[in-house]
Amino acid sequence: MMKSPAPENMYLPDVESHESDGHYGKMIAMARAGGMTPPGIWHLFAYKPRMTDALSAFTHEVMRGPSPLSAGLRELIAAYTSRRNACVF
Repeated sequence: MMKSPAPENMYLPDVESHESDGHYGKMIAMARAGGMTPPGIWHLFAYKPRMTDALSAFTHEVMRGPSPLSAGLRELIAAYTSRRNACVF
């Protein structure tokens, strides 16, 4: 598995250091255990899960909901856009 480059500091120390036993907290722990740097957005989702539930549902619907585009093509578009924006995807 390829290691992600270290992202820039989010400048949100309370968010980044927050320990969570929720879904995203577990994903962060697994990524770190595997030697990877978790995406910054995971920290936000782990910090205030109730506040990010709507964003998570929206993203899931956009990427996996009914569409004339396949889920794979939507993932490819997202990966291409992230790369063009110099964002680790």
